[in-house]
Amino acid sequence: MPIDFRNTNTVWASVLAETLQRLGLTTAVICPGSRSAPLTIAFAQNKKIETIPILDERSASFFALGTAKKSYLPTALICTSGTAAANFYPAIIEARESRIPLLIFTADRPPELRECHAGQAIDQVKIYGNYPNWQAELAMPSASRGMLDYLRQTIVYAWERSIFPTPGPVHLNIPFRDPLVPVSDIAVEALETQFNPEHFFAGLEPIFAGESSTPPSPPLLRGGEEITMQQWQKCSKGIIIAGVSQPQFAEKYCSAIAQVSKSLNWPVLAEGLSPVRNYAQLNPHLISTYDLILRNRELADKLTPEIAIQIGDLPTSKELRNWLDKIQPKRYIIDPSHHNFDPLHGKTIHLRTSVENLATILTLVPPLIKGGLGGDRAPATPAVSPQISPLNKDESTQVPPLNKSKSTQVPPLNKGGLGGVLTSPSNEYLQLWRNTEIQVRQTIDQKISAINNIIEPKVSWLLSQILPLGTPIFIANSMPVRDVEFFWKPNNLEIKPFVNRGANGIDGTLSTSLGVAHRNQSSIMLTGDLTLLHDTNGFLIKNKFVGHLTIILINNNGGGIFEMLPVAKFDPPFEEFFATPQHINFAQLCATYGVEHEIIDDWEQFKQKLSFLQNSGIRVLELQTDRCADAKWRQDNLSKFAKGLS
Repeated sequence: MPIDFRNTNTVWASVLAETLQRLGLTTAVICPGSRSAPLTIAFAQNKKIETIPILDERSASFFALGTAKKSYLPTALICTSGTAAANFYPAIIEARESRIPLLIFTADRPPELRECHAGQAIDQVKIYGNYPNWQAELAMPSASRGMLDYLRQTIVYAWERSIFPTPGPVHLNIPFRDPLVPVSDIAVEALETQFNPEHFFAGLEPIFAGESSTPPSPPLLRGGEEITMQQWQKCSKGIIIAGVSQPQFAEKYCSAIAQVSKSLNWPVLAEGLSPVRNYAQLNPHLISTYDLILRNRELADKLTPEIAIQIGDLPTSKELRNWLDKIQPKRYIIDPSHHNFDPLHGKTIHLRTSVENLATILTLVPPLIKGGLGGDRAPATPAVSPQISPLNKDESTQVPPLNKSKSTQVPPLNKGGLGGVLTSPSNEYLQLWRNTEIQVRQTIDQKISAINNIIEPKVSWLLSQILPLGTPIFIANSMPVRDVEFFWKPNNLEIKPFVNRGANGIDGTLSTSLGVAHRNQSSIMLTGDLTLLHDTNGFLIKNKFVGHLTIILINNNGGGIFEMLPVAKFDPPFEEFFATPQHINFAQLCATYGVEHEIIDDWEQFKQKLSFLQNSGIRVLELQTDRCADAKWRQDNLSKFAKGLS
């Protein structure tokens, strides 16, 4: 029997859990505590929901965030009353900013035990400010049929609001009176004979955030919007910016961007934190080195677009943002959510639709002929794709196949670019982007492939070529996300990047990574030392974690990102208050938690360790680097990769 009629609290909590299970909830993360006992017992007794106990509330909330990122379903997060709820706050902020569905249930004291120093009682009503999609305090538990109907429908609404119209967190504060444990109440037990669960839950079906969850798009084919599409077709100097993204259906998402690119003959500036670079064969106009290209001011001027289509968030690149801010192209932002994705406050128009819808719509707009509106589009004039020679005798553009059934070879550069598709660019602007990309990519590859010592930029460059097919990788904030944007090489490995780029914080990174990796394909986490240290309590999840996570730890004994900022020139106080070295022996730290640890001394060892990922457990591969030397290498080289090109 899914409903527990031992007392009012058990009825209330079990109806809540059963309703969520029928809606599609698969995972609940529970922190220990007394006031939340009715919820804990109800979820633990529901055999169709995986319940995971985690000691630290902050770690628990980020783990829940990670599981929701991976599944695209809400994860339930439960805690007791008091400051326990406050520890959820950073993850709730991230969930809101990165549009991840979470259901937060905070147990609370009843009204008569608030504002009277009853202990472990704080003001939890709307404790998370404006960050939840929706928030409410439930009524006091009651076993009456009318109140159970109210509870069921409130939970249905909470589930829906965590998904529609934009995914995000929903908070329900739930007061409980004693008894908090399932002692029997004869009056409540008698109600069981009057309760028909099939009738009570009739019509309750799973609600998923799949492809059908995209809100109706604006009438893009009406009036001025159709003309807008035709103006795009008329424009020969346009760009598509594929920003940070973690789409549920990555290949379909990348295919849609490629379709828009091919329809318009515009290049795609693809952020390394999106899957686009990992489906390179789909897109013949893929540009991965835009940050480095735009450091050449002469080139940046020549590459000024008239129109930019921005898909989702802007990329991390400060060079790109400054360039867009300076040139102020007419910019269209494509995303189905209600968020504002323009921190530059430019000449932007938000089209509240998905890129998949946009690709379909573009096929319906009457094509142009000779720059006019309507009619058949004139065929593109064929152009010869640039030919380049191999990088050197030792450097191949192929990635070794993982198995005999599916090859992961990256097509040669001389067949229409990294995508391996023979293309016919129809305008000089596109060709300039493509030629520059090929030359800068070749320069990067030659430079980095020749580096034998352990250096931070080579880590992300190598990872983009050696990871097993479809590997999920969580990329920590600060320097790792920037090195990925600078150096992540386009490939056909279908790697799945995950990030916390909503609020861009370092908190909860290990726990989020474990949430992504839990019951998933063997996964990778790329992080610096300070970020890992900030969340070492995440290792406490180890005994409940199902799956494998390899942590690639770049240990430069401090905050490498600050070495790249002007404040680095002011020491003191730079080293102590900004770089903040911690001098931690990670082998000893890992031993404390029973986590495998190994120091990586050379690149061949690194490649060998990642050629095959284990099926279970957590391991740390530590690369010890020189923070100052690596920062100087970036400062010396980033502006030189596109130097002399025009």
